[in-house]
Amino acid sequence: MALTIYFSGSISGGRADVAQYRRIVAALTAHGFEVLAGAVTAEIGHGGEPLDSRFIFERDLAWIDQADVIVAEVSVPSTGVGYEIATARYRRGIPVICLYRPAYTARCTAMVSGDSGIELIEYTDETFDGMLERLVNKLAAIAVLSPCLP
Repeated sequence: MALTIYFSGSISGGRADVAQYRRIVAALTAHGFEVLAGAVTAEIGHGGEPLDSRFIFERDLAWIDQADVIVAEVSVPSTGVGYEIATARYRRGIPVICLYRPAYTARCTAMVSGDSGIELIEYTDETFDGMLERLVNKLAAIAVLSPCLP
């Protein structure tokens, strides 16, 4: 039973964590998950022109609709990531797991940390492997609890 993951991370809010996003996506892919990683791909269209906002919006919502679960790295605050989390959780009923490194912001937003329906995994660069193990275990549990998945 394979899960499709939509991976979300800051783009407009700051690209400082793009290497971290790619590391997480590579690890999830290595564990056999299908990962739709719109947040870690460059937002540049053909010929170096920025993609149209409407195109990005519709594409990302389509990816969310294809996903069984959302994994969002929320250490860099982002309005877009928050919108994706809320859309997945409250409009689509898709489980959400957020990853957060406390050293990078004063605190995780209460809108994520205060939502008991969101799994929040805190980690540091030193505990990345332990975070990944916890994440994979949570994803496996979601797969078991979702009998309608292919």
